[in-house]
Amino acid sequence: MAITIVITIIYICAPVLIAVAYQRCRFVQKAGTVIVAYAVGLVLALGGFVKMGNVPALESAQNTIMDISVPLAIPLMLFSCNFRLWTRSLPKTMLALVGGLLSIIVAVAAAFVLFRDSDIASLDRISGLMMGIYTGGTLNFFALGSALRVDESVILLVYAFEMLVTFPLIMFIVAGGYRLFRRLLPFPDESLDTVSAVEHNSDIEDYNHFFARHTFGHTMLGLLLAVLFLAVAAGLSLLITGVLSELVIILVITTLAIAASFSEKVRTLPKTFELGMVFILMFSVVVASKFDVSCINSSALTLMCFVLTIMCVTVGLHLLFCRIFRISGDLFTVANIGLLCSPPFIPPVVGAMGNRKVLISGIIIGLVGYAMGTYLGVGMAYLLKTFID
Repeated sequence: MAITIVITIIYICAPVLIAVAYQRCRFVQKAGTVIVAYAVGLVLALGGFVKMGNVPALESAQNTIMDISVPLAIPLMLFSCNFRLWTRSLPKTMLALVGGLLSIIVAVAAAFVLFRDSDIASLDRISGLMMGIYTGGTLNFFALGSALRVDESVILLVYAFEMLVTFPLIMFIVAGGYRLFRRLLPFPDESLDTVSAVEHNSDIEDYNHFFARHTFGHTMLGLLLAVLFLAVAAGLSLLITGVLSELVIILVITTLAIAASFSEKVRTLPKTFELGMVFILMFSVVVASKFDVSCINSSALTLMCFVLTIMCVTVGLHLLFCRIFRISGDLFTVANIGLLCSPPFIPPVVGAMGNRKVLISGIIIGLVGYAMGTYLGVGMAYLLKTFID
């Protein structure tokens, strides 16, 4: 129990220490706060520290932190965004979304054809699962697992492999891989010429005076507003669905935060973006600490290759689509991550890229994926089943 408490304290305190180190340590500045947070989590996971604790209690703590950190981070990071600038890039955002969805559909269908004669059982239903998780994230994945009546052991194995191949992609991007996409897609953001000096600053995180008396009180007002939005979203979710639906909560929070950002008083609250990043760093430490490769064995390598094929083909086709339609590298990056990994992973990527202009676009794309993921997954599973029958 003591180990569980210590790890939970690390989850909560590590992000603050990383933020402080960012201002004082050149290495952390070069590596980026997100990559450092992932490194802390991986040390906990690969060092076996997480398994030393009370597993049920620790899982409960992990889920609680993940459930709270992202809904608080999203409004805090959106408060400082100028939504009027985002509307200028709406056509490109929609193109990036359409290109991403088409790429995933083609990738899943192509992988099914390539692996249909392999020893993977229920390939049509697994394809539906991959369609769902790569458009709607974990929420749609487990919903599809129930809807398609996939065996629980298969669901967990597919999910483990999905994390195994997707996690390196996230690490690659936050470690600087986004620069490669900028080279491949060297097109300007639509709103580049109208971005304010603050938004154009390449140093997206500035923790100077974060704890100063003259800014801390105003920052806490932003936090209180975010907590209020979370309470309203949770209440509406219970009213509409009868449960705490992640989809409804994120939709409501995002809508309220965007509306609040039109108020200059809210938009100019100091350090709200940085406070949101602290919550994202907390989320990143927890996610990385859940990384587990123990379930991987040689007999399941074919399934892992199937999942890896889908991801690689999706990224490649989406890159080609964005190249044809002159979509910027940063917009491609958040669109790709928004679909493959879901909205909670957008803020860490935006923080690593230092371009908050694409934050709203990425979240919007991810939310549309949430809304469509279950339908696309079921449709793909039943369509591919006709080829087997």
